[in-house]
Amino acid sequence: MNDSLLSAIETLNNKKTAPFCAYIYDLDGIQAHVRQMCQTLPKQTYLFYAIKANPDQRIIKALLPFIHGFEVASIGELLSVRAVSKQVPILFGGPGKKDVELELAIRQKVSYIHVESVLELQRIQILAQKLNEKVNILLRINLRTNALPKTKITMGGIPSPFGLDESDIQRAIAIVKEDPHHLVQIKGFHFHSLSNNVHAAMHAEMVQLYVQKALEWQRLYNLDLQVLNAGGGFGVSYNKAPSFDWQQFTSLLQGSNIWQDIKGIQLFFEPGRYLVADYGFYATEIIDIKKSHQQHFAIVRGGTHHNRLPSSWGHNQPFQLYTSDTWPYTFQRPNFQNIKVNIVGELCTPKDRLHTDAYVSAISVGDIIIFEKSGAYCWTISHHDFLGHPHPAFYYIEGGQVR
Repeated sequence: MNDSLLSAIETLNNKKTAPFCAYIYDLDGIQAHVRQMCQTLPKQTYLFYAIKANPDQRIIKALLPFIHGFEVASIGELLSVRAVSKQVPILFGGPGKKDVELELAIRQKVSYIHVESVLELQRIQILAQKLNEKVNILLRINLRTNALPKTKITMGGIPSPFGLDESDIQRAIAIVKEDPHHLVQIKGFHFHSLSNNVHAAMHAEMVQLYVQKALEWQRLYNLDLQVLNAGGGFGVSYNKAPSFDWQQFTSLLQGSNIWQDIKGIQLFFEPGRYLVADYGFYATEIIDIKKSHQQHFAIVRGGTHHNRLPSSWGHNQPFQLYTSDTWPYTFQRPNFQNIKVNIVGELCTPKDRLHTDAYVSAISVGDIIIFEKSGAYCWTISHHDFLGHPHPAFYYIEGGQVR
């Protein structure tokens, strides 16, 4: 943890009027991280942020100067981006787009729509005619191959609701070419086959496979390709294993032979988690500790209704302990020493668990647990209003100050 975060928690804890519970996003850290990522990108390569990872508007604003654009998957996400910028490029994806969403996307001048099915393509054609607007699309393809890396969440290379089956490409292209209005134009292909891959070398090989496939289809169907969107899926480790090595990945990409083949074609990446996960912290106060059937429990003000990621993914969320000197009662402060403890939340369910068997040298009621790597898929995937507990506060480190 950096000094700004510890200083922020100390300041906020001293001002609290209720048990501490807050998300703290390090906007300075996000900007420095993404700036460094962009410095190693090969030419004709562009970085988009998939806001599903964390659609907080302060994060969107912080990223705006450093990335090429944003990837969205709903009307709500689209409007969140447009509230920050009317001009920034937007990619619109998702397997279940409704007509009202597609129409709004066209009216809001998104750069590309990721087409996920033949039916969706036909509906886009109707809307383009209705609005008399040109629409640029990327065909999202679910490859028929066993050569993709294996991760906890896989969307390609297997039976999946995501993208067109590779066998549907010819039909989709024919539908576009046979349309007499020619308002819908295929500008390239989109691949997003997996999530949270931590193997940089395998990811580079996967991108080369995407390029090979796209160029094959370009020749076969006489297409004028302008964009190849290789998706995201760069992984963050929630244990002691290393996270995705961006430097290694971009170095391998830079040294590959794809550049002589894709002259004039833009290469897009649209990561979410990898941009923000390490710069969000969920800090919550221990409100009780107890021993039950030879196990020890620390109950926090909060839980999976604020941070559902560890429960959803089945992992222990990494944390650090902030020792607080605040104790308002006259009786002795409960504490444990040199134990393994289960960190659980305030919900009336045994599934409300953030970490199992965490060894701590000392722990007391009133201490604050700071769950690291909580910047992505933590708050926004959580069941916020279950049991009606208050939401956490939200703070931001910007310019070295907490706001």
